[in-house]
Amino acid sequence: MIYLDNGATSSVKTSAYEEMLPYFTEYYGNPSGIYNLSEKSAKAMKDSREHLAALIGADRDEIYFTSGGTEADNWAIKSTAEMLGDKGRHIITTKIEHKAVLNSCKYLETKGYTVTYLDVDEYGMVRLDKLKAAIRKDTILISVMMGNNEIGTIQPIEEIGRIARRHNILFHTDAVQACGHIPIDVKNAHIDMLSASGHKFGGPKGIGFLYIRKGINLPSFIHGGGQESYKRAGTENVPAIVAMGMAAKEHKANMGSNVKYVINLREYAINRVLREIPYVRLNGHRLRRLPGNMSFSFQFVNGEAVQVELDMKGICVSTGSACSAKETTPSYVLMSTGLNEELAYGTVRMTINEKNTKAEIDKVVEELKTIVFKQRQMSTEYKEMINPYIRYGRRR
Repeated sequence: MIYLDNGATSSVKTSAYEEMLPYFTEYYGNPSGIYNLSEKSAKAMKDSREHLAALIGADRDEIYFTSGGTEADNWAIKSTAEMLGDKGRHIITTKIEHKAVLNSCKYLETKGYTVTYLDVDEYGMVRLDKLKAAIRKDTILISVMMGNNEIGTIQPIEEIGRIARRHNILFHTDAVQACGHIPIDVKNAHIDMLSASGHKFGGPKGIGFLYIRKGINLPSFIHGGGQESYKRAGTENVPAIVAMGMAAKEHKANMGSNVKYVINLREYAINRVLREIPYVRLNGHRLRRLPGNMSFSFQFVNGEAVQVELDMKGICVSTGSACSAKETTPSYVLMSTGLNEELAYGTVRMTINEKNTKAEIDKVVEELKTIVFKQRQMSTEYKEMINPYIRYGRRR
């Protein structure tokens, strides 16, 4: 099997897996207890919190464990609205956010809040002038994702953070796809809240965290006991927390070499596809993109059919976000960048990490060439298209 869908999930790192095992059977104490067995669990959580904080340039007591990125997004957005509802009821986000953000905002609209959904350019980039123009006296939150899950575009987070801080507006970023894969410094970027998910960077599924800057008294989202400094009730998932922390520690130690390797492999793959397969478009920003992300839109083919045929060859790719895999409508992210429906339906996303190899990329590109050629031979539109310099892919 060749796995090129790390944007959907990644395998648990060996070090993380081995680190978590004793907390199932040997050190299984409830971390809220006061005896030695519980203190072992509490100490492990403390260490993991430190590793995660170091990964994003935060302090240990600014890290709060959640069930994943979706809960963290919901908590940041809905609890900010609850906390600042008397000050204002306007939120700014973008049209290409993860649905955990978009649907949280839509929910708040039913409660009397107003949301501005910013357009993006053809590369999926937020225009800062449009962001500034959208700010109102009653704006309480700006939520812009760090790196897009479908097209990989990295937003100008530091500039957005400065704008938000200048206007005394809280700034939240969904960093689920970015955390562990690019350097992050929440202090320098003026980030007030950041969401992350363990299984995107070598931890297990079902665990994540929300960074909350000191001084922000964000209300609890899940109520109950006094866990997580009375911020997030429920007995903590200690084995998963330990594994996520170890994955963070490993990513922090190897960030430079991993990023360099993955970017070089990504560029090799992109150049081969663009050079050897005609009528293909690379989605997202050419340079400001997540290291392992590649999103290609092929004219005259069906992306889902390509995905199925690649799967038959033992190659795992996707057509977009894993959370939208069963939807029949074209990707709202791709449509927001100006793609027409034909190209949106012809999209294949490949997301690699440091475990992938050049030999795997060569195998995938060769199979992709064969599959795309075969599909196009069955396309009437392709047969009729004789102008090799035709412009395509942008709505006019």
